[in-house]
Amino acid sequence: MQTQRGNGSDAAAPHASSSRMKKPDVKVVLLGDVHVGKTSLLHMYVEKRFQDTVSTVGGAFYLKQWGPYNISIWDTAGREQFHGLGSMYCRGAAAVILVYDVCNLQSLVELEDRFLALTDTASADCIFAIVGNKVDLTDEILSGQETEAEKLAGFCSSTKVRRQVCKNDAVALYKRIVKYKMLEEKDVPPAEAMCFETSAKTGYNVDYLFESMFDTVLPYIKKKGQRPSGTVDLTDYKTRKGNASGCCS
Repeated sequence: MQTQRGNGSDAAAPHASSSRMKKPDVKVVLLGDVHVGKTSLLHMYVEKRFQDTVSTVGGAFYLKQWGPYNISIWDTAGREQFHGLGSMYCRGAAAVILVYDVCNLQSLVELEDRFLALTDTASADCIFAIVGNKVDLTDEILSGQETEAEKLAGFCSSTKVRRQVCKNDAVALYKRIVKYKMLEEKDVPPAEAMCFETSAKTGYNVDYLFESMFDTVLPYIKKKGQRPSGTVDLTDYKTRKGNASGCCS
């Protein structure tokens, strides 16, 4: 799978002017408060390594080839001063990944209070996922689920903090989002399947998160490809207009 990276400040330019950049078939956007680990999740998925990152300014994106399709994954800023840009980056998005820190209840509250309204510019049939990151910091060990690599990376370290958000809280938020969007639960993926817990530091569930999202948006891409073109043939319109008889001709 090929991956390309762009800067949100000039993201439109590479798509329009560079033959090396491929036009995305669909857009996936990450939203969440500062320091919840959005950028680190993307780094772990794309580059397979964890690195300490600075806060994102504006937005940046990766272009991921998934089968025959190109998916742009947008990483957005969580700081208040960049909040207004979020709705621009969400415009036309097929999927939104809302990220919180499992050790910080306020970061979950912010998703509903501050970030959900930004998704009003997303596609009407946008798919949502709720992701609790930083499970490696909690005092709970996911018995039997951690890999040897995760153990070596310190997933089972004795230095833990108490989690403030459980998965049921995320499921409840997902159901409120469905109501906010005025959707029927039967028409959207089930909450249990769209609420994830991850560790950007160890890689726990990171691949599973993104690949599950890509598989979920595939029907959206296929449906989009079947829709009639939104373009108008102006030449045909002018020809028909010229041949029509009007009251003032």
